[in-house]
Amino acid sequence: MTTTWHGGATAALPTDAADALLVGRVWDPAAEGPSVVAVRGDDVIDLSASFPTMRALTESATPAAAVRAASGRRLGSVDAVIANTPVEARHPRHPWLLSPIDLHVVKAAGVTFPVSMLERIIEERAHGDLDLAADIRDEVLGTLGDDLQSLVPGSPEAMALKHLLVERGLWSQYLEVGIGPDAEVFTKAPVLATVGAATDVGVRSDSAWNNPEPEVVLVVSSRGEIVGATLGNDVNLRDIEGRSALLLGQAKDNNASASVGPFVRLLDGRFTLDALRAQTVTLEVVGADGFTMVAESPLALISRDPVDLVAQTIGPKHRYPDGFVLYLGTMFAPVQDRDAPGLGFTHHPDDVVRIGSP
Repeated sequence: MTTTWHGGATAALPTDAADALLVGRVWDPAAEGPSVVAVRGDDVIDLSASFPTMRALTESATPAAAVRAASGRRLGSVDAVIANTPVEARHPRHPWLLSPIDLHVVKAAGVTFPVSMLERIIEERAHGDLDLAADIRDEVLGTLGDDLQSLVPGSPEAMALKHLLVERGLWSQYLEVGIGPDAEVFTKAPVLATVGAATDVGVRSDSAWNNPEPEVVLVVSSRGEIVGATLGNDVNLRDIEGRSALLLGQAKDNNASASVGPFVRLLDGRFTLDALRAQTVTLEVVGADGFTMVAESPLALISRDPVDLVAQTIGPKHRYPDGFVLYLGTMFAPVQDRDAPGLGFTHHPDDVVRIGSP
């Protein structure tokens, strides 16, 4: 759905890029395969002699120090590599961006923001029917209210609310994972199935109610350590999941439906977990029909801390020998009308989706 990259390196790098430790993957025609790279200044540096895979890099004892100590050849400028990434503009003898991850399992956490929890409840009660959503939204907000931000999942207050809603016949599977003790964590895509920046993203043609989901994506080692973070689009098919939560795999795991990148920012002395928690993810959708939509999702409003979500994903019950990435969820649930009043937002072919975090 994205057709052309706009903005070059400026759009792909954080505002403090000079202080950021950024790594990724490119297709290197000279090597006839993927190469792990680092961004140094305006240059893309090949690190494949030190790290044959991104998994090897993130499994290092101290990934940030290992990258700083590694050397390699220059593959080109950041601008040139990004400009060569869209298929329609690609020169096959020059490097282009790939998804920055390879052997990591692709996991995602859902219903981690109160706003998105409310929208999932609306989808469930509408049985995926977009025409019913507006009236149901008014009903749900009238019952629950729209200020659940202070509610800690699994807390006595949350369990008291659960008891009240059960008594009223209003309990939902989405409320269970939204305010209950256990998070929703699912497999978003197969290994090696993610796509990178400046690349088409897939939305099923039989979906009439869908949207992008801009999210922070953690990169986690097999030891359960958060070693870095990137951005992602956890493409959502609201009409399909809304019919039944058991259709989650149909709604979430489709061709090119897991977008990640453009680079992974490794945690170090400058970019800490607290700095990560303070990030705000921005979204812009621009349609060929002139439609535009902008939104933002502050990670500080998440109902479960990233460390808790990682702990609920990996541990004695479930190991990931190659590590994993974890989409953290989003508060973005668009209600802005696009095609007709009351019908909300859905994608059109050739929408350009830009996801960022300063």
